[in-house]
Amino acid sequence: MAAEETRTKTPTTPSRPVANDATRARTAWASRLLIAAIVLSALNLRPAITSLGALLEEVRDGLGMSGSVAGLLTSVPPLCFAVFGVTAPRLARRFGPGAVVCAGMAAIATGLLVRPYVSSTPAFLATSALALMGIAVSNVLMPVIVKRWFPDRVGSMTGLYSMALAMGTSVAAAVTVPVTDALGGDWQTGLAVWSALAMAAVLPWLPFVRGRGAAAGAASDEPARAREERQQAPLRITRSRTAWALAVFFGLQATAAYITMGWMAQIFRDAGVAASTAGVLLAVTMVMGVPLAFLIPRLAARLPHQGPMALALGASGLAGYAGLYVAPAGGAWLWAVLVGVSNCAFPLALTMVGMRARTGAGVAQLSAFAQSTGYLISIPGPLLVGVLYQHTDGWGVPLALMAALMVPQMAIGYLAGRDRTVEDEAAAR
Repeated sequence: MAAEETRTKTPTTPSRPVANDATRARTAWASRLLIAAIVLSALNLRPAITSLGALLEEVRDGLGMSGSVAGLLTSVPPLCFAVFGVTAPRLARRFGPGAVVCAGMAAIATGLLVRPYVSSTPAFLATSALALMGIAVSNVLMPVIVKRWFPDRVGSMTGLYSMALAMGTSVAAAVTVPVTDALGGDWQTGLAVWSALAMAAVLPWLPFVRGRGAAAGAASDEPARAREERQQAPLRITRSRTAWALAVFFGLQATAAYITMGWMAQIFRDAGVAASTAGVLLAVTMVMGVPLAFLIPRLAARLPHQGPMALALGASGLAGYAGLYVAPAGGAWLWAVLVGVSNCAFPLALTMVGMRARTGAGVAQLSAFAQSTGYLISIPGPLLVGVLYQHTDGWGVPLALMAALMVPQMAIGYLAGRDRTVEDEAAAR
């Protein structure tokens, strides 16, 4: 009898480890592919903006734009991020976050390919909006994807995609002018080449579109905990003071960032710096985010209060703006570095979004609210800078505005960094 039991059980014993190994292998492969997809997507979240900033003067001449209209053009990104970003959680619930980000990358590729070859300013704005729509939904869903599939690595994964985002931002700023020159000096071709990077980012997301392939079964289906969270009633996010603080902080840092991306190169060019060097200086500003965007989230995730980090980043910005006012060409490299450090308030804000909510569903709501409201707040900034630049015939007044906005950014960032969650605040009020 014992021998018979042994014969009966023996064939089934080795099968468990084999199945477990196969499952682990599929999960590990899917995780690696998902990380690659996140990094490639992050690389595409800013070239549509900084490549345009490097060639803004050529685009203005080509389309006959005034300074005020160019200011409107630099305000389009935050407007699109506000309008389209708020739809991301609803789209993710219906189609899955992987499918939405995949579609977002396709929208970026299409918009960047078509945009340079339209013949009017309204069409240029419309095709820019298409690309920015893809960026908007991806902006919102990146913290959600990290929270759901890497809940124990929020700091490191946020740092990874923030670093990739900063790298894409800086590389686009640095090489757009040289690439344009190498391709014959045609600004249209110089802008269109960035569509290739977005096309490449579509591919790794395809297995994560719901219902497709082994990776979809292993990783793109929501974890059980995430499905349970999604079935719970939505938070009353507007009852949370921390949510409002994060939204305002996000809006003020976005104001500074989009003024920088849209106008920084022009500030240097007006100070007598060559166009190619001005593009490199903008790239230096952006490239500061590559190492810092990786380090800041990891450090912030270890701290109970991130407010002091917001103060330090703001102080760097104030010093950079003062330098741009006093000696824009003489200390150009130092000012580019200081403003670049200040712009790392963006990865800090993303990290706080992931830390100020306990659940994936809470992060989705907080991310959509903070980013959409924040980008709405940031819309007037780049436009106002364009108007002031045109009507004051210089950069003194615009730089004073940028410095003045940094003060409330520091104060609100300190409040947003307090150790509390939006779930607790929404339930208590």
